[in-house]
Order: sequence, then structure tokens, then C-alpha cells
Amino acid sequence: MAFKTDIQIAREARKKPIQEIGAKLGIPAEALLPYGHDKAKVGQDFIAGLSGRPDGKLILVTAINPTPAGEGKTTTTVGLGDGLNRIGKKAAVCIREASLGPNFGMKGGAAGGGHAQVVPMEDMNLHFTGDFHAITAAHNLLAAMIDNHIYWGNDLQIDERRVVWRRVMDMNDRALRDIVVSLGGVANGFPRQTGFDITVASEVMAILCLASDLADLERRLGDMIVAYRRDRSPVYARDLKADGAMTVLLRDAMQPNLVQTLENNPAFVHGGPFANIAHGCNSVIATRTALKLADYVVTEAGFGADLGAEKFMNIKCRKAGLAPDAVVIVATVRAMKMNGGVAKADLGAENVEAVRKGCANLGRHVENVQKFGVPVVVGINHFAGDTEAEIAAVKDYVSGLGTEAVLCRHWAEGGAGIEDLARKVVDLAEGGASGFAPLYPDGMGLFAKIETIAREIYRAGEVIADRKVRDQLKEWEAQGYGDLPVCMAKTQYSFSTDPNLRGAPEGHTIPVREVRLSAGAGFVVAICGEIMTMPGLPRVPASETIRLNGEGLIEGLF
Repeated sequence: MAFKTDIQIAREARKKPIQEIGAKLGIPAEALLPYGHDKAKVGQDFIAGLSGRPDGKLILVTAINPTPAGEGKTTTTVGLGDGLNRIGKKAAVCIREASLGPNFGMKGGAAGGGHAQVVPMEDMNLHFTGDFHAITAAHNLLAAMIDNHIYWGNDLQIDERRVVWRRVMDMNDRALRDIVVSLGGVANGFPRQTGFDITVASEVMAILCLASDLADLERRLGDMIVAYRRDRSPVYARDLKADGAMTVLLRDAMQPNLVQTLENNPAFVHGGPFANIAHGCNSVIATRTALKLADYVVTEAGFGADLGAEKFMNIKCRKAGLAPDAVVIVATVRAMKMNGGVAKADLGAENVEAVRKGCANLGRHVENVQKFGVPVVVGINHFAGDTEAEIAAVKDYVSGLGTEAVLCRHWAEGGAGIEDLARKVVDLAEGGASGFAPLYPDGMGLFAKIETIAREIYRAGEVIADRKVRDQLKEWEAQGYGDLPVCMAKTQYSFSTDPNLRGAPEGHTIPVREVRLSAGAGFVVAICGEIMTMPGLPRVPASETIRLNGEGLIEGLF
């Protein structure tokens, strides 16, 4: 049976004017700043006026560790939003914006799939409303101001060897990971070694996604540490008088973007910090706005629950005062077989025993999420080749964990194919069973927080770090940063730091090779294993097949 491609389905969408989508949530036309006919930003003044309203129910969608077999977390997020609306609930979806780097690199576009998509897909996967460009510009303005300050006399006494603010661009380019700037003589400044990160790894991105309003945004931008003096005292962005101009560049980017699903339900698409480098969630302001306007808000956290959900709970919810009412963990029969040792080429053949073996990865994620005191349900994202026996094996395994696995056919059927999961989510959310609490208290030491995540979430046997890493953490604690949460940067493909170690490993070692203080965002980043803050392109990047066809339509992006 031939299926339509994602882009074919998206192009057949009968989109409604964005003002009609806003009206579903009670957003008046004058509070929308349209970008064309099918997308708009929601005005800050309107958002500020919502503060007295009660919040709706917050549903987090997360997943098992990603595999080449595919999981469909965003697809399930969008489908569940449509399914909740179909059963009579006023629901909205909140997801992240797509980064150009991965779009042109390995994974292509990301806005759902099949009949569970957010549109307009081409716009969302390319320049959209310019948010990422604004973040890139604001970040690099600060970088330029640092070097300019040093050039014109260095009144702040910045130690050129201890400038920690790198540059960013929203593209995968490994050649820029480590570079030397200011070559070419006296007129070009003082040469020093630095590098580029991808825009979604920028602290500016994290700040935009955690800030509550423009005033909070400017305060956080000013709090960023950009360099150190020879006496090791920090130099802040506000010392360079950069925070005001950066806020100006980010004024429009701070406003959430409103679009729609294929079934014309509202979706907020805003922000996009990486989940293996940053905290991997859409913006707080978009989530809070949706909670004030809808009875149910379905959001997602990047990659598997060991990264995205952990950071959603320990960073986003802690910082924003949010609490999820239920969590959906997405899994597929195909991914269970791959975790059970089946090669990708052999996934089409029934293998119930491999499914049972691979369920250990799913079970680990269920147990981990339950540690946060939130009710959990598993959504089985259906593929056409799944057999009844394989589906039953997943359901039986999950029932042994004290919860339920629900088969979802939203990819093929849209909201109608996920109504069962929608009803289950409503039962969990309305049942009042959530007793959400972060995994560790604010007052725990920074290295102890790292060890807690490694032990409780990754099931590691030990965490190893050089003395300089431990000393740096102690120094930050002495400076008043000890109450910050930690943001673990590691591979998304495994509970360990070895991307090839699938399943549910135990007793492995987590090496912390570097720590970074994101004082403005409000967390400490622990970089583990070989994770890169500037990805590279694969041998055959997706960009090789992306082009305009004879009708002027984009091909190859999806």
C-alpha cells in the first residue's frame, strides 16, 4: 500500500486564516501580529493581561532513546492535541522551532508527520518568523562588543585568555569549532583562540526560552558571564552595556508564534534549545500563554526522557513554577526490536522476543519519570508493519510496570486515531494523581546534583571528573551559584555516554570533561563524553537533495 509523503499531506492542508485559529483560544485579531496569512506572533500586552487566569492541564510528551527506527515524539504531540480537541477538550500544542543545521544535515524537517502535522511546514523548517536569526544576531553582537572593548583599551581588564563567550551560527559547520580570530595585524585587534557553537546551543536561546517577559529577558542577558579578569573575577554582559541592545534585537523574537495543525487546532511554536546541549524545551512564555488560554496544553521535551523530560522537570518546571499533570512516553514496536538487537534492515520481520528484550529501555524511562511523582502512560506510535503479537508484547510489559500502553494511529488517521490515548490522558490529568517534585533540591551541591542524575536517571555506577572540574564547581558555589540546577550535555542515543550502547545499561561510568556556567539562563552545563556544541554534517547531508522543483515548490526537506 502506497502512503502519501508528509509534504504531500501538508500541501493538501486546508488551512484557516490565523485570526480564526487565534479566535479558538479567545485571542482577538488585534493581539496578533500576522506573518502572512497562516502564522502570527502573539502580542506582549495581550499576554501580560492573562496573568490572573487559572492554568489548564499540562501534558508532557517524551520518548524512549531515539533510534534509526524512528519514534515520532513530535508527531504524537501534535496528534494528541488534535485528539483532545476531537473528544471535546479545548487543547493547544506547544513545540520547539526547527534549527536549520539539522534540517540541512541529517534529520531534515521536523513538524510532525503523516496526518499529525503542524503547518506551514516549509516556513517552520526554514526561516519561519526570524526568531533564530535574531538570537544569532544578539549573541554575535555581544561577541563583537567584547573584542571591540579589548581593542579600545580594555577598561574592564578582561583577560584575553579567559574570554568564554564564543560565537554562534544556525548551521552545522565542524570547521568552525576551534578557530583563531583577529589575525591580520594591529588594526584587527588581539589574536586569540575561540570557536563557534550552533545557535540552539547559545545561552541567549536558553534565556529567551526561560524568560517570563522582556524585563526578565534583559536582566538575564545582563547576568551572562562573558569573560574573566586576571584575578578570576567575572565580567558580565551588562559590564559591556550590551544587554539593552541585545534585548532590542530580541523584542519580536520574544513573542510566541501561533500556527495550526492539519485539523486547524492552535499550536504555539517558539524557541528551540538543543536537548543534548541545552534544556530542550519550547519557551516558558509560550507554555504559560497556552495554559492561560486552553484547558489542555500538550508539549514535548527533546530526545529521550533521560535528557528532555529530566530537564523539563528539573530546569523548566523548577524555574517557571510549572508542574505536569501527566506524561506520555512514546515508543514504537520497531524501536523496541532495535533495542532488542535487531538490525534496521530486518525490522520488517516479526520478532516478538526482540520486542520483549528491547522493552527494557522503555521500562527504564517509565521508572525514571515516575520518580518525579507524575502519572505516566505509554503511547505506541503505530507503524504499518507492526503485528498484533508484537503490540501485545509491549502492552503486557508496560502493564507489569503498573501503567498502560495505548496503541495510537494518528500518523495514518490524525486525531481520530489517537482518541483512546486522549481519553486516558484526561483520566490521569483529572484524577489529581500528580505529586510533582524535582529530582533534587536546590541546596544540594553541584557535583552531587550531577551524580544524582547519573545515578537515578542514567543508572551509572560512577561519575568521573578532573580536579579542575570539581574545583570549578566549588568556586561557583562560593560565588553564589550553588542553588542552580544542572543541565547534562550527553549523547541522546543511550543512557550512557556511548551512543552505541542501547537498551538499559547499568553500572557504566559518566565522564564529565567540562562544565560551563550559564548564569543568565540559570543553570550549570556538564558536558559529558564526546558531545559537540557545534555538530558537523554527515557524509551525505540532507542539503544535497533539497531544491525547488519546476513549480517553485520545495522538495527534499521532509
